[in-house]
Amino acid sequence: MDNLSGLIAFVRAAENQSFTLAGRALGISSSAVGKSVSRLEERIGVRLFHRSTRQISLTSEGLDFFGRCRTLLQQLQDAEAALSHSKTRPKGRLRISLPAVGYRLISGILREFYHRYPDIELDLDFSDRLVDVVDEAFDAVIRSGELPDSSLAAKRICTFRFVLCAAPDYLQRYGTATSVEDLQHYKGIAYKFPSNGKLQPWWLKVHGDTVKINLETTVIMNSVEAVLAACRNGMGLAYLPDFVIQEYLANHELIRVLPELSLEGDFWIVWSPSRLLSPKTRAFIDFLGEAQLMSSPEGG
Repeated sequence: MDNLSGLIAFVRAAENQSFTLAGRALGISSSAVGKSVSRLEERIGVRLFHRSTRQISLTSEGLDFFGRCRTLLQQLQDAEAALSHSKTRPKGRLRISLPAVGYRLISGILREFYHRYPDIELDLDFSDRLVDVVDEAFDAVIRSGELPDSSLAAKRICTFRFVLCAAPDYLQRYGTATSVEDLQHYKGIAYKFPSNGKLQPWWLKVHGDTVKINLETTVIMNSVEAVLAACRNGMGLAYLPDFVIQEYLANHELIRVLPELSLEGDFWIVWSPSRLLSPKTRAFIDFLGEAQLMSSPEGG
């Protein structure tokens, strides 16, 4: 405990640039703060403050140590707060960012979440832009694909498949492909990522290898819903997540093409590990982990 009290005294002195003000904040004398910091310096063998009769200032080593200690103390405070709130009923506004088509992923479970947590107000932002979970103050973000930012905490919530599909009348006109080579007879409806303007690549699993498919396109769109509508209208072959098209596969408005070659993708819920995970955020993360977000469509 003496080690912890020394760290606390050091952090408060560094924040206030004064042993006297640090003592007032901690409810002890300035000399007690100074002695605690001195014992800390002796223990680690590094001088943390430049001292004069009128002021103190951090050494270069002290400045680095201050940043680390402040983070450590904040984590301890967060842990204590989390424990004290562990029995608190989750409540308040919960800001979550999802892809534009994310409503198709979670719409079926929102009612159950509301019934379980009636005091949580969901503020759902459906957008294909790449948001910053920290700078934009989201409690959590749902993303698909790989996660380039390793500083974020993440949990996989479901797996889906990318499906090649087309309207029945389109396949009647151009035939049903039985091999990758047959795809040359089709034209594609391309999806353009709004965040960077790049076209989504089409990948298939062929003989154990991941192969990129290139087709001539009839139209390029930056909306998955628009791609879906164009595909249903027989404008070409589309490459879409199965949860987007499952109802159209089930009622045979769309038909899978080479379904045995489809690739899997993952959805993740992502949050900042540096922020206290509130009861409402924890409730949402745990709920998604329990929920059956994906169901395999029949037919097609």
